[in-house]
Amino acid sequence: MSIETISILVLFLSFFALLAYGVPVAYAIGISSTLTLVLNMIFMPSITTISQRMTTGIDNFALLAIPFFILAGEIMNRGGIADRLIAFAKSLIGSFPGGLAFVNVISAMLFGAISGSAIAAASAIGSTLTEKMEEEGYPREYSAAVNMTSSTTGLLIPPSNVLIIFALASGGTASVAALFIAGYIPGILVGLAIMVMVYIYAMRKGLPRAPRVGFKQVFRDFGKAFLSLTLLIVVVGGIVGGVFTATEAAAIAVVYAILLGFYNKQLKFSDFRPILLKSAKTTAIVMFLISTSMAMSWLFSFESIPQNLTGFLLESVKNPLLVLLFINITLLVVGTFMDMTPAVLIFTPIFLPVVMALDMHPVQFGMIIVLNLCIGVCTPPVGTMLFVGSGVANVSVTKVIRPLLPLLGAMVLVLLLLTYVPELSLWMPRVFGLID
Repeated sequence: MSIETISILVLFLSFFALLAYGVPVAYAIGISSTLTLVLNMIFMPSITTISQRMTTGIDNFALLAIPFFILAGEIMNRGGIADRLIAFAKSLIGSFPGGLAFVNVISAMLFGAISGSAIAAASAIGSTLTEKMEEEGYPREYSAAVNMTSSTTGLLIPPSNVLIIFALASGGTASVAALFIAGYIPGILVGLAIMVMVYIYAMRKGLPRAPRVGFKQVFRDFGKAFLSLTLLIVVVGGIVGGVFTATEAAAIAVVYAILLGFYNKQLKFSDFRPILLKSAKTTAIVMFLISTSMAMSWLFSFESIPQNLTGFLLESVKNPLLVLLFINITLLVVGTFMDMTPAVLIFTPIFLPVVMALDMHPVQFGMIIVLNLCIGVCTPPVGTMLFVGSGVANVSVTKVIRPLLPLLGAMVLVLLLLTYVPELSLWMPRVFGLID
């Protein structure tokens, strides 16, 4: 057995063993990478290589966007934006069968897109709507399932931290601007798929409709939500138009969120201390994950894992459709036990060469990997959104699983569409001239 094969076995076996033992993902990545490096000490100058790769991995200007977007999301969560978006969504579609569940989906899509955080969307929207939905006959576990799945759309619809991380992991083959524009159609498709399942559930259960409101009320609620919605235009429009970079857009989002919070009279100076503390903690966790994952990604390159996997898959599985199906199944399984950030950083350099050998554009693969992991974060045993959504609704995780399955099924159908219909991901970037 060659030293390369032994190294690969040590890397993956130690990594998954540490995860199974309950070691946090970032530490599992760092420890397994260091063990593999020790094995290869004969080929490397010193063990400090790992720490060097961790440092250089986060020495990237584009990554400054992440702490700014995290901070902007925390400010928006306290700045009264969720209430205005819910009111606007309710005036638009509250009179449909299953109106409040539709409101949950639309509100989560809008808030997730504005804040760039699925957790913030689930917390803000779920805490507001769960009680109202229960009063109208929705079981709390169903409300939690709708809330957690619809909140993941904010990870596809820009601005999205995960798409920025994918742009970094892709080695520059996919730009942030192209990924941001590409995310609209997949994100909206996921929201529509969830709403179809909500409509079927509402008709089958005979849930009540909310009273229809007049055009004046719709216009009034739109006026209240307009400044919040404008943030999307400012941030994404500025990036796509070349007015500013993603990092500069994130800083502008922070300033905009602060001004909007004071304008709504729901943000106080005393709120900044807990906002900054929470944002700093979240940023520290994310950046540590990124740094250790970048070290592991470098180790993949050193061991030629992506190249060997590409050759093996293309030689063993002759049908490209089956190769893509295998990649999707692998990512779905990975998403059930690994958080999005390390999963994107670890598996992008492994699978990107494979799909590019099949003539798939990196932007399309970005949509596929993010949607795979959106499904994963809602799935047991360690899906982040599963626990956040259940906690917000104050319901047991085990009770959420049954109503969650049809919604996850709808998301998987959208995933298959994105995999085999490239234009769903590539049409808008081509319209804006961001890709060839």
